[in-house]
Amino acid sequence: MKRFYILILLLGSMLSAKAQFGGSTITGKIAGTVIDSVTKKPVQYASVAIYLSSGKTPLNGMLTDANGGFKIYNIHPGSYRVTITFVGGYKTKTINPVVTSGSKPDANLGSIKIRPDNGDLGEVQITANAPLIESHIDKIVYNAEKDITNVGGNASDVLQKVPLVAVDINGNVSLRGDANVKVLINGKPSGAMSASLSDVLKTIPADQIKSIEVITSPSAKYDAEGSAGIINIITKQKNASGLSGSVSGGIGTRQNNGNFNLNYNKNRFSISANIGGNLTWPQTSITNFNQYITKAPDTAHNTANRTSIIKRYGTISSITAGYDVNSYNSITSTFRYNRGGFNQTGPSHNTSSGSMLSSKGADSTYNNIYDNQTIQHNLFYGFDWSVDYTHKFHKEGEELDLSAQWSHSIVNTDYTNTYTGEAGVVPYSNQRGLNDGTNNEYTFQVDYTLPISKVLKFEAGGKTTIRRLNSDFDTFGGDDLDVLDPVNSDIYDYNQNVYAGYSVFTITLPKNYTILAGGRFENTTINGDAISEEPNLPAVEQNYNIFIPSLTIQKQFGTSQTLKLSYSKRITRPSLTYLNPFVNMSNPQSESEGNPDLRPEISQTVELNYNTFIKSSVINFSIYYKHINGLIESIVVPDSTGSAAKSNVGTVSTYQNIGSNNSWGSSFFGSINPIKILTIRGSINAYTYSPDPTGLFASDHSAEGTYIQYNAFGMAEVDLKSIVGQVFAIENSPRRTIQGTNPSFSLLGFGVRKQFDNKKASIGVNVLQPFNKYKYFDQNITGPGLTQTSSTAFPFRSVGLTFSYSFGKITFSNPKTKSNNPDDEKQDDQGMGSAPAAGGAK
Repeated sequence: MKRFYILILLLGSMLSAKAQFGGSTITGKIAGTVIDSVTKKPVQYASVAIYLSSGKTPLNGMLTDANGGFKIYNIHPGSYRVTITFVGGYKTKTINPVVTSGSKPDANLGSIKIRPDNGDLGEVQITANAPLIESHIDKIVYNAEKDITNVGGNASDVLQKVPLVAVDINGNVSLRGDANVKVLINGKPSGAMSASLSDVLKTIPADQIKSIEVITSPSAKYDAEGSAGIINIITKQKNASGLSGSVSGGIGTRQNNGNFNLNYNKNRFSISANIGGNLTWPQTSITNFNQYITKAPDTAHNTANRTSIIKRYGTISSITAGYDVNSYNSITSTFRYNRGGFNQTGPSHNTSSGSMLSSKGADSTYNNIYDNQTIQHNLFYGFDWSVDYTHKFHKEGEELDLSAQWSHSIVNTDYTNTYTGEAGVVPYSNQRGLNDGTNNEYTFQVDYTLPISKVLKFEAGGKTTIRRLNSDFDTFGGDDLDVLDPVNSDIYDYNQNVYAGYSVFTITLPKNYTILAGGRFENTTINGDAISEEPNLPAVEQNYNIFIPSLTIQKQFGTSQTLKLSYSKRITRPSLTYLNPFVNMSNPQSESEGNPDLRPEISQTVELNYNTFIKSSVINFSIYYKHINGLIESIVVPDSTGSAAKSNVGTVSTYQNIGSNNSWGSSFFGSINPIKILTIRGSINAYTYSPDPTGLFASDHSAEGTYIQYNAFGMAEVDLKSIVGQVFAIENSPRRTIQGTNPSFSLLGFGVRKQFDNKKASIGVNVLQPFNKYKYFDQNITGPGLTQTSSTAFPFRSVGLTFSYSFGKITFSNPKTKSNNPDDEKQDDQGMGSAPAAGGAK
């Protein structure tokens, strides 16, 4: 209750002088889209000015955005003159009169065509094209829709090409080598992602993605969750004048995608709907596993040769509706539904030999040869429903935003393990398991922005996130696999509440200096309770506070160079899987359990960044230092208890706060145009891993010294107007833990696209990994008494045909996204404005 009163007091202090929601006079807006009369492309940076019909002094104005759009608010009923100018590029366009009234306060001018002047069209055409990668004061933006090799893929494929981001073979996402990333969609979380991030990303067609934002040093306005930072996926929510839409897709040897988008905008009302799906063909992978255990007095040598056939499917759809009540008040609501899953089957041939100390104190040796058949079905589905209300005050830039979201997700997993052995002797009993998980998240947020003066802006807000999770795990045995095993079954309830408040100041100083400084306070309470009488698991009780300061200092040199220094602090909260003490014995040779005493990771990062534009080229370079306390890693140890003690020795893994890690890193990305038709882009991020394990975990530290890790990406594009070709390559080094290495990853691909009908339609071909059918992924784990290796061959070669077609009006404005940024947890899988466009107007 104390936190509730504090939040009320905070909001009261912010709004005490701002209680009125506009006057009685109705005001409206004048909007439109400026396009080139010859090429039909939008014109960016055109100047729009509004006068009284007979006036000589402009009343208001703005520059058109990247899509040629403009919206000028606070227009009182009357008769106006609108002029569009672009010095040195186009002839001035005048529209007179433009009339608004009390009954029709908005004037939508639609598409406004302007004519090129003095043959300077070439430069203007370049201006209208957004670069593939943009650098802002607080983020890097990858414009995915500009990359033709993304067509026909999924979100995981797109993320592999984003600067500083890496995706491994299992779809786990990391940012600068840190897997503790918060992934959002349009500034909001998805409930399904908190349960299975990698699986959800594989269901999102690449054709739905407009851009991806990477925020490595978030300000205090953002949630503190995610030690690596934030990845925000922006979808193609297009607000078009009238009715428009598009259809796209791809058919390939590895996966198939389809996407349909429909948009309608009439006066103050807009609505957009999108549906997409992804379906893979059955893919067969082969894994060879070797494990040596010497835990006195037990020894073991376990091997497995597994063949796994997996088939994935998924759909994601959304509908967004918005209404501008007047120039001061607007409301938007989005409903997003997702459903997906995968089926996995396959045999495994196993050997297990060694010696164990029996219950009578005598050594016993064993040598088992057996086969295992696994059948597994995974299904996840759910929805995210959000409502956003925005109130603009009379003062320019002053704004109040209220947000609420309900995320509901279901994850169902069922598996069957059956064993057969020589002479009928098998080390394990047949087993069937059902795991049903339910997740409900409720988020409430308020944000307030106040430009105090031309040099000072104040932002503040508060937020509450409520999570309610339930996990019901039933295990069955017996001849017909219908007898409940209560010791290996579990029902667990998990509740998490996060209360937060923040304030941020943006200060513009002389000599082109800008300071972004803020602070955020978060309180977290966690309760986990085992409902089952057996196996009588301990409860989880945690309550902790954290203060998150943030600071960015930026210096602008001319119009093309920036230098910034930033500091950020982040937290990674362990999720239910990490905390639940239930021992999962679905794989009796490799059991796992959670740790109810696990504490959150705390990271602090200092970064120095330089960005410059040289004509049509961009260069961005950073060096950074990150310190992590309470580093969370999975620790694997030999185990001869539980099911593994029946005939042989196995392992058990759990999560631990192993100590700290100090990391130095550097990142670079750039783009150059050596000739007009050729663009070359590249990025590389290299960083050190130097853990300092404490206490008992010092003995588990098989990785001595400091290790350099990296991820790199390169691309070349040839643009022949109606035909565009691209080739790209990805290389990620193995990722270290204190017990070994996780697999490296590399990929080569290329694509060609032919455009028709003034670029409304296109067809293309994409090829991945043309020279090798399989890619091999190797993992090594070493610890006291344990050496374990595995190698998996996964099919990656693929060829696909892609297509797209747009219809209706295609002059859109940017999607209305809001940085809600609620907290997310550590998961299993897992200038003050934009920089100028390359080749922009001078």
